[in-house]
Parts: sequence; structure tokens; C-alpha cells
Amino acid sequence: MSELLVRDVRLVPLDAGQPTHAGQPTHAGAGVDEPTQPLDILIKDGQVAAVGTNLPDAGVPELAGEGRWVVPGLWDQHVHMVQWALVRSRLDVSGTASVEDVVQRVRHELEATAGTPAAGGGLGAPLIGWGHRTAGWDRQPTVADLDAISPGRPVVLISGDGHHGWLNTPALQLLGCPPRQGVVAENEWFDAYDRLGDLPGAAEQAEAAVLEAITAARAQGVVGIVDLEFSPAWDLWPARIAGRGPFRVRTGVYASKLADITARGWRTGDPLPGTDGWARMGALKIISDGSLNTRTAWCCDPYADSADLVASHGLPNFTQEKLTELVATAHEHGLETALHAIGDRAVRQALDVFRATGATGSVEHAQLVAPRDLPHWSGLPVRASIQPAHLIDDRSATETLWPDRTRNAFAYRPLLDAGIPLALGSDAPVAPLDPWLAMAAAVWRGAAGDEAWHPELSLTPAEALAASVDGRRLTVGEPGDLVLLHNDPYAEGGAPGSPPLPQRAAEQAQVLRDMTVGATVIGGHLVHGG
Repeated sequence: MSELLVRDVRLVPLDAGQPTHAGQPTHAGAGVDEPTQPLDILIKDGQVAAVGTNLPDAGVPELAGEGRWVVPGLWDQHVHMVQWALVRSRLDVSGTASVEDVVQRVRHELEATAGTPAAGGGLGAPLIGWGHRTAGWDRQPTVADLDAISPGRPVVLISGDGHHGWLNTPALQLLGCPPRQGVVAENEWFDAYDRLGDLPGAAEQAEAAVLEAITAARAQGVVGIVDLEFSPAWDLWPARIAGRGPFRVRTGVYASKLADITARGWRTGDPLPGTDGWARMGALKIISDGSLNTRTAWCCDPYADSADLVASHGLPNFTQEKLTELVATAHEHGLETALHAIGDRAVRQALDVFRATGATGSVEHAQLVAPRDLPHWSGLPVRASIQPAHLIDDRSATETLWPDRTRNAFAYRPLLDAGIPLALGSDAPVAPLDPWLAMAAAVWRGAAGDEAWHPELSLTPAEALAASVDGRRLTVGEPGDLVLLHNDPYAEGGAPGSPPLPQRAAEQAQVLRDMTVGATVIGGHLVHGG
């Protein structure tokens, strides 16, 4: 069933000049104490067929809006779906401040799970944890720290930014990594992480967890994701959609599998076989530099605490020539590129490559952008795919490692003012797959109760919401994806056309954090609530 008539809903405007619920253009005060005129929305053949007041009976199922607010379906533009699905069952080592803090948590978990059955090779089921961030620690973790408490059972601790794994010796052996003293980082780590999925029972556990994660995402109003999982996902989504019903997906491909996709002739936007068009081919994903916490993000200026003059600026993962070759190949075969770039030097390299190749796509993260590069970016067919909730976790590390450039970190206002399209996401599991948390962080630039961090760089609620709907609007011909909300997202102001108001941003962000979803509709299918 892809036909549905949604009755009596109040349209939340996303653009300045767009008619409000009362039929008047939006203005600075829109959304506060305005009269409302509920609308009906008819969806036929999966698309919006009509929007108006008192639409006639169309002979299709009806959903009572009951005066609730309605927005287009939400998207998360950067998800590692299997990792996100599994992280909720893994040992939480986030919020730790030292090697000793993590070791203590691991020791307790080892004691609590001492009877875990062995899984292949007699080493015992690996203990997998997630979430530590080492940037502010007085010393960095070593293999010996974990060997001291677990000489026999593999221990795999994944950093909160996903860019390194802290393993003991049995885990190094299990995942085929050479001996070492420190962590496994960047490309070597990504390959090792992928091998976790080859362990006995891992695939079945992952697929069950993904189905649960889809249900949870739809309950947040999420109708689609960009899945940038390391392992190939395109052959897995047909069964997932068959098991959970409609969910929109664009799957990325990494360089190691690019030849597989070009051989199939798939281009960005092409439907994946067996998914009825719900899942489509996405972009080539390239990780061009590292991360802040691992000190591998490639920067124009050195890290403030670095004593290593060779690596003091972070490091690129590809030469300019190789990166250009990869992006050009994808572009020639009809694929966009999603180019991970966190440091400002990596962002500059990404922009150079996009300009040289004529490719389209996105810069993923854009965590540090030099102001001089904004004119270079403006006008390129390249989005800024950003994850505002990262600034909550990375604020302290940024102030420690980039104290002289915090004004350029997570600088969403300058990006938007330069005309660069914004697309919000989570990078789950680095941050939760929660679009309302992402929007709130973009508006307040901090956690609830914290002081806002560089509030002059914030977005308004309308700007954050507009960057969360994949460019969609609830107009005739658009996909029939919508979300009913119990509260007005502009209850504290921030409608289209409103200037950023730092003095009200805390209240505006809290409205977003507290948002509750009454119903989620994908292509005319009611997939959550009612």
C-alpha cells in the first residue's frame, strides 16, 4: 500500500517566504503564537499528489493528523549501519579519562563474562568495547596494558571516532595484525575491523541488530540513510528491507570495491536489485585523512601538543595524484564521491580534487575549514556533509590540540553564508543516529547545560531542519515521506527568515532535543506510530 491521505496537519515551513500554516509568508516571528490552518496531504503511488485544505475523500486509507506538525522525512547523511547496530551491545568505555579508567572497566567486564563460550580457534569470544577518546590522556594506550589483564582472551576496543583499535596480543593474532606496542590506526585498522565480521556468528548477529536499528531510526522520524559501512552492503539490503519494510538507503563503496561496482555498471542513484527502489547506489567513499583524537587529521598548522615534527600536522592517506585518479574514475562511471576530510589541509586537498575532476558529491565532516578556502568551495557542486553532535565530544580535544583555530572548527554559519549546501548526519556510531540531537547541537553548539561554544557559528532551527530532509519539501511530485511531530520545532522561534539568536538558542535547542515523533510515513507506507 503506497496510498495514504493524511488529514489535519500543520505544515512546518523550511524556507523563507514559504507559506506558513496560516497561509502567510514566513518572517522572523513565524512559528510563535500564529494562527494555524490545518492541511491535508494526499500520497498516491508513493508521491505527494495533493496538498490543500479539506481534500475530498480519495478512497484510500486515512491517517488522522489531529493538528500535529508535519515535516518531510528526515535523513541521516552519514551512517555506518552495522557498526551502529552493534555498538549498543558492546562494552561502553566512553567518558573515560585515562588508560587506567578503561583497564578498570575491561577488567570488570572480563570478570562478569568469564564463562563466555569460545568462538573459533579456542581463543574465546572476543570482548569488544567502544567509545574511548585518547586526545586528553596523559599517556597513550599500549598492547601491554590489555595483555596484563587479559593474556588469553581477545580484547578489541574501538575508539570513539572509529579511527583506531586498541587490541591485546590475542586480538592482534585473531585479526591478523602484526605485533606492536601501540594501537592499530587508520587504513590498517579499517581492514582489521572488517575482519571482525568474519568471526563465527558475527554476520547473523549483525543482521539481527540492523533490523532493530531500522525500527529505532524510523521511530525518530528517519526515512533514509546514507550507509557508508566498510564492508559491502549492497547485497545485504534486499533482505533487510524484506524483513522490515520500506526504508530508503544509499549505499557507499570504498576504493577496494570500486571495480566491482563499475563492472556492474551501477551509477549513483541507480536502484539496487531486489529492493523495489528503496535502496540505491550511493557514492564512492574515500577517507583522505584521519581524525582529531587520533591526531591524524591533516592540518595546515601543527597540533599544539605535538613533539613529532614529522607527523605534527597529521597525515594524508593518499597522494594528490592517487586521490585525483580515484575521484576521476568514479566520476567517469557516474558515481559521486563522498570525501572524508577533517583537517583544513585535507579539506583544501578535497576541494582541489573536486575542481580538477569536475566531480560532484560531498566533503564529509569538514571539521576544520580555513576561511580562505570558502570562496574556493563556493560554487562547486559539493555539499558539506556535517555531524554537529561531534562538536560535543570533540570540544575539549579541539581546545587542546587546535587552540588557535577553534573559530574555524564546526564552522557551520560561514559555510552556509558562503552558499555551500549543508547535509546533517551522525556518523553513527561516533554519535547516536538521532537527527534531533544533531539539529540541537547545530543550534546550541553544546550539550544541554553547557555553555555554547562559539555561538556565532550556530544555525537556526529552520536551517538545521532544512539540512536534515535530503532537500525534500512536501509539495506535489515529491516522495511521499513525512513525519508527524507532537510539538512545533519553532516553538521558541527560529523559523525561516529568523536571524540566529544566541540568547534564545538554548531554549530552541531544548525544543529539538525534546521532540517526539507521532508517526513516520515512507512512500505512503505508515512505518511508525499512527
